[in-house]
Amino acid sequence: MSLAVSGNYYGAGSGVDAYTGKFIPEIWSGKLQVKFYQTTVLSDITNNDWEGEIKDQGDKVEIRTVPSITINNYLKGQTLAAQVPTNDVLELLIDKGKYFSVVVDDVDDVQSDLKLMDIFTNDAAQQMKIAVDTDVLGALVGASVSANEGATAGAISGDINLGVSVGGSKAARKVTSTNVIDYLIAMGQCLDEQNAPEDGRWVVIPAWMASKIKTSDLKDASITNDSMSPLRNGRLGMIDRFTLYVSNLLPSQTGIAGEGADASVKAFSCFAGTRDAITFASQITKMESLRSTTTFGNIVRGLNVYGYKVVKPEALVEGFFYKG
Repeated sequence: MSLAVSGNYYGAGSGVDAYTGKFIPEIWSGKLQVKFYQTTVLSDITNNDWEGEIKDQGDKVEIRTVPSITINNYLKGQTLAAQVPTNDVLELLIDKGKYFSVVVDDVDDVQSDLKLMDIFTNDAAQQMKIAVDTDVLGALVGASVSANEGATAGAISGDINLGVSVGGSKAARKVTSTNVIDYLIAMGQCLDEQNAPEDGRWVVIPAWMASKIKTSDLKDASITNDSMSPLRNGRLGMIDRFTLYVSNLLPSQTGIAGEGADASVKAFSCFAGTRDAITFASQITKMESLRSTTTFGNIVRGLNVYGYKVVKPEALVEGFFYKG
């Protein structure tokens, strides 16, 4: 919002915002109201190893995988069987696109003391990141291997209940300040049983789950060996080799059963993994400025094409939780 003293008014057509407002000969504030954006995490949890040359929607990137070499028993004098390694090729399709198109009327451009086009395009860049984050995080539901999700998670143990987010028997797990660390450690155990590397591990949780961590036993700084507890400094940092990220864009569902939940409960899919799990490729392929053909004004529009793929589902873990 901008502030102005009253003055004359330059009319705007129906449905058109008068950014110049009551503008002639007014004094307008150069400060816009601060706008808060939802935090995006995609760049921190994915890799861009195969971004390649992206020109437009419909392009694809060929991903070659490392073949598994067979180890055989040996007896003295036996004939050796030679293996011809073969590798699967994964296709990363650049099949998604999002765009923005904004127009600044010539009257607004001349009369405003603000750089309206800069303001609009900067906001468009933030909104683009939010839209893409929401899309990718939503696609991760049910995308890990069966041993890394559900009521019988654990490639070796098979007895870790992380909640069920897909299928006909959906059931979420109740998270409290008492058990929140246990669930994070359980997600880490799933990665351990898949032989996932310890470096670069991440977990994305909703804000309410971060609050549970801050009021858990970790609020005692002597336990974490930190100089100040998370309750004091607000920093979650790392827990069980995970770098923690908080996002309000995680997918959620209602009407979920499990541990006393009822139809009104909202349960969230929380994800953990390594950066090897998800590959992402994106590029702004079109950014252009042109004159409007329907009004006196300049248009700036941009097209972002992108694609993503879970290339190592064994390095991705999903927990399905609700606030206890």
